Amino acid sequence: MDPAQRIKRYKDDWSELERLLGALDKVRGPIRAEDIDRLTALYKSASAHLAAMRTQWPGDSTTTYLNHLVARAHHVLYRQNEKGASRVRQFFGVLFPSLIRRRFPFVLAAGALFLLGMIAGFAAVWADPLNMHLVLPAHIAGTIDPAATDQPRGDLHSPLVSTEIFINNIRVAMLAFVSGVTLGFGTLYLLAYNGLLIGALAAVFMQAGKSYVFWAYILPHGVIELAAIFIAGGSGLYMGYRFFVPGAYTRKRQFLQAAKESVQLLLGTIPLLVVAGIIEGYVTPSELTLGVKYAVAGATLVLLALYCFYGSIRGRSAPSNSSIH
Repeated sequence: MDPAQRIKRYKDDWSELERLLGALDKVRGPIRAEDIDRLTALYKSASAHLAAMRTQWPGDSTTTYLNHLVARAHHVLYRQNEKGASRVRQFFGVLFPSLIRRRFPFVLAAGALFLLGMIAGFAAVWADPLNMHLVLPAHIAGTIDPAATDQPRGDLHSPLVSTEIFINNIRVAMLAFVSGVTLGFGTLYLLAYNGLLIGALAAVFMQAGKSYVFWAYILPHGVIELAAIFIAGGSGLYMGYRFFVPGAYTRKRQFLQAAKESVQLLLGTIPLLVVAGIIEGYVTPSELTLGVKYAVAGATLVLLALYCFYGSIRGRSAPSNSSIH
C-alpha cells in the first residue's frame, strides 16, 4: 500500500485522533475513561501505520506527519510523567537534535547560501579593495583597522557586551526564521548577505596579512553562532519549501505543520546563542593566545557534533518521544 492509498484508507482515523488530541489539550482536569480508551486505540493504530511507513517510505511527508501525531498522542497519554524539568531534558536531549537530523538538508542549504555569499564578498574585495565600501555598511567599512587586532581588547570584556552580542545573535536568528513567512525568499537574502559581510572582512584582513588573527577572533564564538543561525535559517527555508511542495496534504496544512516544527528548531537555538554570546563577550576579546582561541573553536565544534549525534541516536531509539506540543 503506497502513501496515497494509506492516506485514503486511514485518513478518517488520523483526523479523529487529531481532533481528540486537540480537545484533550484543552482539558485541565482528569480525562474521561472513554476518551482514554479511544485515544489508546487510535494511538496504537497510528503507531502501527507509522512503523509501516518508516520501513517503506521513511522520507515521505506522511511519515513525518504520523511521527508528530503519534508523538502528540504519546505525550497526552503520559504527560503526567513529563512535566517541568523532564520535558526540558526531553526537548534538548532528544527532540531538538532529532529535528536537526530530519531537517539537516535545509540546514546544510542555509550553510551553503551563507558560503556562497561569503565567497562572493571575498572575491569582490580581493579583486579591488575599494569594493569594501560597496559591500560593507558605511559604519563598518569606516572603522576597520586590521592593525588594531594586535592590541588586547580588554575594554570589551564585560557582561554588558556579552548581553548585547547575545541580543544581536537572537535578532539575526529570529530574522532568518521569520523570513520563512516570505516563502523562504527573505531567508535566502539574509543568509547570503551575512555571508557577504564575513567574506568581505576576511579579504580585508587577508590583504593586510592578518588572516590568522582575524579567524582567531571569529571562530571561537562563530562555530556555535553560525550553527545556530544555519539551523534557524534552515527552518525558514523548510517553511518556504513546504509551501511550494505540500505533498499529499493541503498547502496550508503543510505550511502550518512546518511552521510548528520550525518554531521548535528556533527555540532550540537559544541556548546555543547564549553560549556564543558568552564566548564572544569573554573569550574572544581576552588576552588568551591565538592558539588557545583556535583550541576553543575546535572544542566547540567537537562538542556540538557530539551533542547532535548523541541526541539523534536517542531520538531514533525512541521516536515516539521525540516531539512536544
